[in-house]
Amino acid sequence: MTTADVSDLTYSSARGRWVLVITVLGSGIASLDATVVNIALPTIGREFHTGIADLQWVMTGYTLTLAAFLLIGGSLGDHFGRKKIFLIGIVWFALASAACGFAPNALFLILTRLIQGVGAALLTPGSLAILEASFVPADRGRAIGAWSGLSGVAVAAGPLIGGYLISAASWRWIFFINVPISVAVVALAMRHVPESRDPSATGKIDYAGALAAVVFLTGITFAFIEAPALGWSSPVVLAMTLTGVAGLAAFLIREHRAATPMLPLSIFADRQFAATNAVTFIVYAALTGATFLLPVMLQVVSGYSPLASGLALLPLTIIMLALSARSGQLATRIGPRLQMSVGPIVVGVGLAMLTLATAGSNYWVYVLPAVLVFGLGLAITVAPLTATAMSSAPPEHSGIASAVNNDVARFGGLLAVAVLPALAGITGTSYLHPDALAAGFRTAALISGALCAAGGVLAAFTITNPERVARPAGAPAPEEGFHCGLDAPPLAASVGLTARAVTKPD
Repeated sequence: MTTADVSDLTYSSARGRWVLVITVLGSGIASLDATVVNIALPTIGREFHTGIADLQWVMTGYTLTLAAFLLIGGSLGDHFGRKKIFLIGIVWFALASAACGFAPNALFLILTRLIQGVGAALLTPGSLAILEASFVPADRGRAIGAWSGLSGVAVAAGPLIGGYLISAASWRWIFFINVPISVAVVALAMRHVPESRDPSATGKIDYAGALAAVVFLTGITFAFIEAPALGWSSPVVLAMTLTGVAGLAAFLIREHRAATPMLPLSIFADRQFAATNAVTFIVYAALTGATFLLPVMLQVVSGYSPLASGLALLPLTIIMLALSARSGQLATRIGPRLQMSVGPIVVGVGLAMLTLATAGSNYWVYVLPAVLVFGLGLAITVAPLTATAMSSAPPEHSGIASAVNNDVARFGGLLAVAVLPALAGITGTSYLHPDALAAGFRTAALISGALCAAGGVLAAFTITNPERVARPAGAPAPEEGFHCGLDAPPLAASVGLTARAVTKPD
């Protein structure tokens, strides 16, 4: 069980509220930089005179290192102290953000985005682990529910803030703004956040597994992004493909043999858990690929400002905040299979409807209907999907189960951003030409929609409902949290292997 040196904070106490604010701000800046940067891509591309491949790296570089180091970040917090690793991650993230803002060219921006992702991987798992370890048991669920809601508001505000900064000042300010927020978080955390660690986390940290994951993700991502320009027969592409395959093999061997693996492979022996993560991979790949291209298309084809393109997905966040808790409650009553089958198909229909977005600039006619449909589909899907990923794993692996589900979603998005533009014929600088981009985006939207619908079909054949357990008379219904699942499902607690279960599904 995860324990803390100080675990007596209450939700109503001033210090407890400060800890909540600090963790929301810390995780919020990491979440925003995973999503808001795509609004700035057309502006960055024009300033640096670069092609679509470099813009893909600006997005995927951050996700790559975040996904690769997320699990190890949780383990470091368990071993050395959640507050300590959280603060290191915040400082690391702030310095990398400043470097991103000062980038003189695309290559420098890509490298600093890679570094920024490592900082995010250190601070992200610590935010919820701090809440879970610091609050008294009776208030943990309430604190984590508030964290989910406030984080959703932060994500919703991101496109508004990012679009405004790009329009009023420069794209560089979407990175610079992280610095004063980080300074405030560090100052407040030093004063208010108690230190906690897991005294049972005595095994060696799986650094070798983390390194193998980085090699695998880098090799595969490089191959898919650069192959459209260099060709699959290019020696560089072939070498990186083989490097990625070797990294995957090394990762699997290491995790199978390690005494304290970063990812215990036995967790995938459960069919429900494996199927849920397969559906997660497909749905988030489809969603991330389409939403990567949508702001670019709106600006280049439809003439939207960065602010307007950033606000295009705001109704999606509102729908998620309004309906996710109810969706979770419904799944608790009827089981997850129906929602996980129907939801992705509804999302797929909404993504396919985005083909209409190239027909005109009227947001209310050509964009909003599609956003409403796939927002409804996500609200149907995300809560039961995340809860099933957690509940299908053994209780002692509940923390790692949530982290795996989070990482699978990010990996799906990573590959989608790398692969989808090439499949849709968006290569080189074609993204700067309205007609070429419009045609490519329509193809991409249809591919994403079909992929997402396939995820629903997969769920229908693989997901099973748990046996119904009668609730004692007078017992309250399970309380549900809510989450805006645009980037990835939420982490439930520390992603360290010994993390304590958080029983509030998203």
